[in-house]
Amino acid sequence: MELNPDGVSDSAARAARDLRVVFSRLRRRIREVAGDEELTPSQVSALTLVSKGGAATASTLASAEGVRPQSMAATLTGLEQHGLIRRSPDPDDGRRQLVTLTETGRERVEGDRAARHEWLARALEDRFTEDERQTVLEGLSLMERLTRS
Repeated sequence: MELNPDGVSDSAARAARDLRVVFSRLRRRIREVAGDEELTPSQVSALTLVSKGGAATASTLASAEGVRPQSMAATLTGLEQHGLIRRSPDPDDGRRQLVTLTETGRERVEGDRAARHEWLARALEDRFTEDERQTVLEGLSLMERLTRS
């Protein structure tokens, strides 16, 4: 096995490059399927955070996303203008506001999630054989290691 100047094997460098490209294309395709075109990636991410974590302050969301509070404020303003979130006073600290999903926001998240899942499952069913799907599952099991510390 020969190492390139970065100290990694050529196969590892190629796998990293190809994986980034494929995941980027897949992420873009999934966004198209979910109809997220009118929302920015930051808005989709914040909406997902609120959906998963429940009521949160803007500063908590900013910290979770690794962005400045001012950037999160702009993101939340856009989501509020779309009628997807609401801000209300924090009962524990009236100086802060809690961000929650509106019913429209909840329906949007659930509908988008269902559309993405349906498209991906159908694409895997239609475009791959059973053996190929099993290979994908094996590869995903290996990829899971990249997500661990």
